[in-house]
Amino acid sequence: MSSRKRPKNKYVTKSHLSERKFRELLRLFCADVTALAAADLTGLNRNTANRCYGMFRVRIAEICERDSPFDGEVEADGSYFGPRRVRGRRGRGAGRKTVVFGLLKRGGKVYAQVVPDVSRRTLMQVIEGKVDKSSTMYTDGFSSYDGLVDWGYRHHYRVSHGENEFVELSNRRNHINGIESFWGFAKNRLVKYQGIAKEDFYLHLKECEFRFNMRGRDMYKFLLKEFRERPLN
Repeated sequence: MSSRKRPKNKYVTKSHLSERKFRELLRLFCADVTALAAADLTGLNRNTANRCYGMFRVRIAEICERDSPFDGEVEADGSYFGPRRVRGRRGRGAGRKTVVFGLLKRGGKVYAQVVPDVSRRTLMQVIEGKVDKSSTMYTDGFSSYDGLVDWGYRHHYRVSHGENEFVELSNRRNHINGIESFWGFAKNRLVKYQGIAKEDFYLHLKECEFRFNMRGRDMYKFLLKEFRERPLN
């Protein structure tokens, strides 16, 4: 007697996971349930749940990186992820913190990138790679933004956070509240992991970026369609 062949999973190649279990796991991922909790809820092996979550994050990072350049009104800012304080170390990116630079198109998406430092050259390389030069740029008063006009970004406004200014009174559009709201969202979300290995931080950052950009949309349906058109492997 021949055994019935297991149906192929159209969302992931070379997998013994059924489509039903795959969709169940993906739905929990989209609901921001941890892999550990998802394994318990689905009855799957924890290694299987972790492996699938890892594949989801790798594809999400690819989606984020392939987004087209930003234009219009764009906010730029840097932030630091990691221990709140390292004794004896001060300054930007002090101690074991990871340095992240971000861009936000007003009314659109955010883009975040891990960078080695916040030097002018480093930040300009990110900006040039992602922002059209016809854009209007909004930044704080950090000195690394001094060369924006020289680099071709002729519309550049700065808000002076050093003077407790978050919105310029004479120009209410001059602020970076949008990108700062993303920093708050990402840091609050990552707290639940109680520390992330340095080699895994990039994928978790991109997941935060993707979730922020998907607000108001059905993330589950979007990813299901993505994985059906380009199966995971």
